[in-house]
Amino acid sequence: MTAAKSLEDLFVNLLKDIYFAEKQILKALPKMAKKADSDDLRQAFEHHLRETEGQVERLEQVFALCDLKPVAKTCPAIKGILEEGEEDMKDAKTADVLDAGMIADAQAVEHYEIARYGTLIAWARQLGMNEAARLLQQTLEQEYNADKTLTGLAEAGLNRQAA
Repeated sequence: MTAAKSLEDLFVNLLKDIYFAEKQILKALPKMAKKADSDDLRQAFEHHLRETEGQVERLEQVFALCDLKPVAKTCPAIKGILEEGEEDMKDAKTADVLDAGMIADAQAVEHYEIARYGTLIAWARQLGMNEAARLLQQTLEQEYNADKTLTGLAEAGLNRQAA
């Protein structure tokens, strides 16, 4: 982390972190969609890929509001979550197990993003950055919806099929 002397520094550091994360997720989602056996799961990944593209654009708008160029800072947490997901995809012995595992791994990503966006929104509000908070809130709502969709797919049958 770059030396942080203020809440604004923390905000910018976390903004760079989540920008990196979203860029990595843009690379992972097409792979996951391609491997999904369930059409519903594939469609969910493809839908979230389109959403993620918009999320990156919103982050770039937040950087602009801060008079900064969009810059990514390596996020070891998201790298680890995505690496674990890659391992799980390789280790799955059946299509059903693969789908259930990908849901779990995608939810780990969503939960990380939900935590980070929640913090960014709180800090943006504290700093009087209302437009940034509004943009980040839009993304947070998409992350909550993606998590809810994944839970629905798992509980509607994909977990039972893997059992």
